[in-house]
Amino acid sequence: MTGGPTDVPVPITVIDYDANHFQEKTVSQISECFPFRDTETVTWINVDGLGNQKLIEDLGKCFTIHPLILEDIFNTEQRPKMEDLDQYIYLNLKMLTFQSTEKTIKIEHISMVFGKNFLISFQEDIGDIFDPVRERIRKDGRIRKFGPDYLAYGLIDSIVDNYFSVMENLEAQVEDLEEELVVNPTQASLQKINQLKKDMIFLRKSVWPLREMINNLERSESMLIQESTRIYLRDVYDHTIQVIDTLETFRDMVSGMIDIYLSGLSYKMNEIMKVLTLIATIFIPLTFVVGLYGMNFKNMPEIEWEFGYYSVLIVMVIMVVGMLTYFRRKKWI
Repeated sequence: MTGGPTDVPVPITVIDYDANHFQEKTVSQISECFPFRDTETVTWINVDGLGNQKLIEDLGKCFTIHPLILEDIFNTEQRPKMEDLDQYIYLNLKMLTFQSTEKTIKIEHISMVFGKNFLISFQEDIGDIFDPVRERIRKDGRIRKFGPDYLAYGLIDSIVDNYFSVMENLEAQVEDLEEELVVNPTQASLQKINQLKKDMIFLRKSVWPLREMINNLERSESMLIQESTRIYLRDVYDHTIQVIDTLETFRDMVSGMIDIYLSGLSYKMNEIMKVLTLIATIFIPLTFVVGLYGMNFKNMPEIEWEFGYYSVLIVMVIMVVGMLTYFRRKKWI
């Protein structure tokens, strides 16, 4: 859950447009958004961050957003879903971004509320992947000829398209890990497999409900969704199916990596045992001869040598250290 403090600064941007008009500004007071409630133009209000609960509640009162919907907006653990409340439609989904430095996937909670002439988007953190949509609005693109429902489609489409970028990075990780498991499986490799499995679980929780949400949105009988927008929603639904199919393929590959890891360890152990068996085989007949005669020969010069005993101890230590060094270089220990 997020929310509570009332003095946290929250960036709010407003884009107001129609086919012949465009206005974009950043507001410092929530009251500056209120005049856009009753305009004939389309207004997109974007709120970056959920830290200021009172500000978001005031915005919800202005646009008559139900308190239960506001609770869902603050609930960052909420699964993707759609709610049709006649006067407006609430959408909740997850924005995925790949953190290249940490090689992790960041999941951000996104909520949208759109009505007849407005769309309000609530983001968990500052920063998004909506810049292409903003550029299309600024450049008098076809998006300005449609209503808030098409704007909602544009935002959903940007999120789903970014899923493919995340999948590409994930695919590179899977391929690198597969090669590592074949060449040199280590304990770190097993940790990477477990991390990938966790990422798959998080992704599955985000993507599978999204398919249902988009399907419900496309099949909705709400008057807020124009017939011309439904074909675009079907297209983004197809993209979601592609993401799910790719994700399932990766899950199967990661599941099979455990077998590759165990097979690699078994092969590595067999190589070690082969070398050790070879060494033992060489020394077995030597040990037999030494044990049979007990080295009790009369003419053994080193027996009467003053430093013979200490020399043998040194040779033994050198042999042990040499073998340990060899084993460590071969990464057997």
